[in-house]
Amino acid sequence: MKQDIDEDRGCWTVGRKPVQEILFSKPEQVDLVYIQDGVRSHALERIVDVCKSQKVRYRKVSDAEMRRIHSGNHQGVLARIFQPGFTNMAAVLERAATAPLPLVLALDQVQDPGNLGTLARTMVALSGAGIILPKNRTAFPGAVAAKASAGALSRLPIAHVTNLARSLEYCADQGFTVYGTVVGVGAENLFSFTPTFPAVLVLGNEDKGIRPNVLKRCDRKLFIPMPGEMQSLNVAQAGAMALAMFARAKTLG
Repeated sequence: MKQDIDEDRGCWTVGRKPVQEILFSKPEQVDLVYIQDGVRSHALERIVDVCKSQKVRYRKVSDAEMRRIHSGNHQGVLARIFQPGFTNMAAVLERAATAPLPLVLALDQVQDPGNLGTLARTMVALSGAGIILPKNRTAFPGAVAAKASAGALSRLPIAHVTNLARSLEYCADQGFTVYGTVVGVGAENLFSFTPTFPAVLVLGNEDKGIRPNVLKRCDRKLFIPMPGEMQSLNVAQAGAMALAMFARAKTLG
């Protein structure tokens, strides 16, 4: 955790008053609030109440954990901040109505911030609509991701969602076709399929792929044929290939 704050120093708000102020003024920027467990304070109780009312995640951790994150005087509270601010699902889907590539990228527990940043860069390059990120077990769009994105993370709407499976159901209800990338039998060849727009493309965790409960919400499943000696690709590489095929199909009309 110490490494996190060293790499993402500009992504943290420290102290009771600064955290409370950003929760009131810009809650969409707050990814997660850490609160020191066992400390009795009206100010910290107030911060918990605000987190609940603003639907901002908070986590109570030990004093040792807080000191690993921040060695200075934190006053028992730290907030991890995404400066451009998260948005909601409706805003991302609305963007698809006008985006040159009416495609939304959903990442199911992609945990490497470099992969997140690279995928965001590809989305911006191809004029995609936005990204859906689960709140838990997902790479944080901090300094590492921002560097890999070359500024793309600040140009792309990112929806922060509690339940990705339900969010995909909402996408389907709004007329989006949901695609999931898989390995194995029973899927369509990425190089020969014809997509339907507007669409959502789901990419899975680096090791485990898309979770079964999320995969159930995918209307169509895609695989990348690999006749060569390599039988696997990094999620950012696979995602770039898939996004390019969606863009090609849209261009050809």
